[in-house]
Amino acid sequence: MTKKEIDTKKIIVTGGAGFIGSNLCDRLINEGHEILCVDNFFSGRKENVTHLLDNPNFEHIRHDVTFPLYLEADLIFHLACPASPVHYAHDPVQTVKTNVHGAINMLGLAKRLGVPIFQASTSEVYGDPEIHPQNEQYWGNVNPIGPRACYDEGKRCAETLFFDYHRQHGIKIKVARIFNTFGPRMRIDDGRVVSNFIVQALRNEDITIYGDGTQTRSFCYIDDMIEGIIKFVGLGNDFIGPLNIGNPDEYAIQELAEIILELTNSKSSLVYKNLPSDDPKRRRPDITLAKNKLSWEPKIGLAEGIEKTILYFRDLID
Repeated sequence: MTKKEIDTKKIIVTGGAGFIGSNLCDRLINEGHEILCVDNFFSGRKENVTHLLDNPNFEHIRHDVTFPLYLEADLIFHLACPASPVHYAHDPVQTVKTNVHGAINMLGLAKRLGVPIFQASTSEVYGDPEIHPQNEQYWGNVNPIGPRACYDEGKRCAETLFFDYHRQHGIKIKVARIFNTFGPRMRIDDGRVVSNFIVQALRNEDITIYGDGTQTRSFCYIDDMIEGIIKFVGLGNDFIGPLNIGNPDEYAIQELAEIILELTNSKSSLVYKNLPSDDPKRRRPDITLAKNKLSWEPKIGLAEGIEKTILYFRDLID
């Protein structure tokens, strides 16, 4: 067990059956907290929390955060929202509602209870960035009417709500901008680049690269991400964010594909398709604030994390 950053509490985790949410529930349970996991299973999976169902400190509630929630807790982690383009583009109106109405409802609950609340924001608030790497002072370059706007602008509005509730009502908030994260419990069909490439490689199918493969991303392994979130929330209320949490190591998409091909011993070929509209050309976090405020930086390299993730997907496919 790692060092406990948060005193033992009763904690609500919305989106708790999702990729990041379920890993967060594991960490919090291991630290002795009592968890109320809230998820409507739009993109979360029951399988992600099945192993926790017999734990007396874990309870799952099926609920859509676009409707008010009436529970008691000492702390709220608000992660509920489809985070992959495949899922948020399937129902963009519902995605906006989840971001905006969900934020209003959970902030209202935090206000009623008088408890702190964490918001899982995203690097997508920076859009297709004009500065590189992206720091927290950058306001972003987002197309407000594009196909990604339901997620990008939804998260930007959620940040606005969090800071306005903090200023107007004194709500104790923490807002983290989460950059590309990968690892076990990613959905096999979520359309994200790491899971796409690994699944295609394991099946010896063509690996689909959108664009010419020179666009870049930075990939943070899930264990490092959870550690950063826990440290941020456990810091107290002297620093509320926004805070970038991610891995600053930058890789071209084609380079990622080649690493996965090598680690899977795949016979797949690389094929290239048109780049989707508004897809960012570069993405890399400036984590100076996280280093200074949390004494945190990622420890798990891309190859090590990819190997762990390959094992997970290999078991799913087999």
